[in-house]
Amino acid sequence: MRLTVFSDYTLRVLMYLALDRSRLATIPEIAQAYGISGNHLMKVVHQLARAGIVESVRGKGGGVRLARAPEDIRLGEIVRTSEGDAPIVECLSQEPHGCRIASSCRLQGILVDAFDALYVALDRHTLADLVDRPRGLQRALVRR
Repeated sequence: MRLTVFSDYTLRVLMYLALDRSRLATIPEIAQAYGISGNHLMKVVHQLARAGIVESVRGKGGGVRLARAPEDIRLGEIVRTSEGDAPIVECLSQEPHGCRIASSCRLQGILVDAFDALYVALDRHTLADLVDRPRGLQRALVRR
C-alpha cells in the first residue's frame, strides 16, 4: 500500500506549520524548504483550508498557519481528507460493471479490514507527535 504524493505533501505542510506557530508561512517558503513544487503545495493548502485544518491569510504579509493546535489534529483525519473517498480497489466502487467476481470474492473484506486498521493506527497519533523533536526537523528544513 502506498499513500499518494498529495497525502505526503499534506503531511509535510502540516509538519512545517507546526514547527513555528508564531508566524505565517508562505507556500514558496515551504516549497523551498522541501525542494518540491509550489504549484502542488497550492492545491494541498487549498484543500487543507477548505477542511478547516489551516487558515489562509491573503494580501501583503499573508500566508498560512494551523487553524487548530497540533495536538488536536489526528493523522487519520489528515490522510482521509487528502486521500478522498475513492475506493481502494475497483470492486469497492459503485460502478455497475465493476469486478466480475465481486459477489463471491473475499478480497473486499480483507482490504477493508486492512485499511480500517491503517486508519486506527493513524488516529492514535497527532500532528504534535510528528514534531515532538523540532530541532532536528528545523535543521533539516533550513534553506540550502
